[in-house]
Amino acid sequence: MALVIFDLDGTLLNTIDDLGEAANYALEASGYPQHSLASYPLYVGNGISKLIERVLPDDARTPEIVARVRVKFQEYYNEHLWEHTKPYPGITEVLRALNDMNINIAVASNKYHEATTRLVEHFFGDLKWGAVEGQKEGFPLKPDPSIVFDILTKVPTPKAEVLYVGDSAVDIETARRACVASCGVTWGFRNVKELRKAYAEHIVNRPSEIIDIAP
Repeated sequence: MALVIFDLDGTLLNTIDDLGEAANYALEASGYPQHSLASYPLYVGNGISKLIERVLPDDARTPEIVARVRVKFQEYYNEHLWEHTKPYPGITEVLRALNDMNINIAVASNKYHEATTRLVEHFFGDLKWGAVEGQKEGFPLKPDPSIVFDILTKVPTPKAEVLYVGDSAVDIETARRACVASCGVTWGFRNVKELRKAYAEHIVNRPSEIIDIAP
């Protein structure tokens, strides 16, 4: 492999408590009921706007309300990005090993770009990244493969030498649409059944197993 592209939330970082607390803050501040933090793994994965839409009551899921609640979410989240967030055990060592092997690494996240770049810099700022890409205005969200193609313009690599690593069906579908190899991880926000149903080409239970995969 020459390039490994990682999803961020649920793959590199366990962000679920900070995401849940930010969403609950935004809901309460907007007059809507909150949710248990344990329920949030099923709400995330398709970007912040979709997260807000999912946690709002059915009759409040209008574009205008979602936009207003999202503003409150981002105000809170930007101030608490890493209050509870931490890398999954073994991830930092794998990223460093890939650096040492001269294998390019990149991030492709549906989280908005500012938060994505700040989190990567905070937790993995000493590593060499080929690209770090979050959700940007004008770019469609995953599973649309545009974010992968954008990374490939920054890190030109034959698709046969690219591995995409993520924790959800969204990630596996992104890899399929981009025509690159996929690897599902079982330590994230979704279960192995979802990864198998999405036809992940590889499924790993420990970060160290990623190094052994050669598309």
